[in-house]
Amino acid sequence: MASRRLFLAGMAGVLAAPSIARASGSMTAAIYPGTWDEAYREVVAPLLRQRHNVSVAFEPLFAVDQVAKVRAARGVAPFDCFVLDPGPAAAARQAGLFEPIDPRMITNASKLPDGMLIADAATVNVQVVGICYNPKKFPEPPKSWADLFRSPYVERLGLTGFQTTFGTVSLIEMAKVFGGSITNVEPIFAKLKEVLPKVAAVSTPAALPGLFQQGQIDIMYTNTNNAATLKARGVDIAFVAPTEGAITFATTLHIVKGAENKANAHRYIDVAISADAQSKLQLSPFNMIPVNKDVQLTPNLDIKSLDELSKMVTHDWNVINPRRAGWIDRFNREITK
Repeated sequence: MASRRLFLAGMAGVLAAPSIARASGSMTAAIYPGTWDEAYREVVAPLLRQRHNVSVAFEPLFAVDQVAKVRAARGVAPFDCFVLDPGPAAAARQAGLFEPIDPRMITNASKLPDGMLIADAATVNVQVVGICYNPKKFPEPPKSWADLFRSPYVERLGLTGFQTTFGTVSLIEMAKVFGGSITNVEPIFAKLKEVLPKVAAVSTPAALPGLFQQGQIDIMYTNTNNAATLKARGVDIAFVAPTEGAITFATTLHIVKGAENKANAHRYIDVAISADAQSKLQLSPFNMIPVNKDVQLTPNLDIKSLDELSKMVTHDWNVINPRRAGWIDRFNREITK
């Protein structure tokens, strides 16, 4: 009997071993603080655990801080995955901070539109940027970026600078309307100084939605995510693409150079772009435009089809990055006083 008990105990240990091994799967991922952190903890992390028995530890960091932390680590990856907007992604790529992504390990690769899975990046979300306004205050919506600087809009306008991706690309497009370009934003600085005494507010990007909700501003340039979030709160807000075209840019996941858990990082990326995850991430309160072609887009996103993205305005961040710090500093000195 003793021998039999020892045998059964040994067999139980053998049978339990694979389960223990599977449960030990883990990885780390940088994530944007706020909505992204909440969304990925609530949606992506449970799906990763359910499908692969892999746990993910998130580290909330803004994009520039992610890149700075990996650079400072000098080859010892502080986390396994980045999440980045195009500016920081271009800077990280130039610095050689990405591992290649093996498309054979991304089972949902075919579900992404062309160009959204490349050698070192997987698009997990797209943002669309344009003009948001209060339709009760402005029965006639603004049409052009230039309209923001005319009455009756300018007196209710909320300005923000180049700190964010959406702020940077919006101001570049405004500069173009007044004769500038991606390398010459002088015209928008001249226009901003001209209208500064009239505008309703100059604010940080994070504060703009609150000012809109409180009625301190009634028009701003921002992304559809912010518009959908405010609309879900019962705020009177509408999104309009300017005649020059709405702007789009991608948020991408990348595997950090020297990542300790590359296989699980691939699984994390695969789950994040899956239809299950993307269909939940597009719902309120997250309002993220999905990139998986199997997901039916909801009406709250102000975009009916991913095909619309090909007609929108995009930007070369290899051109923007060397100039952006100077623009940020100048906006803070000359406009934010």
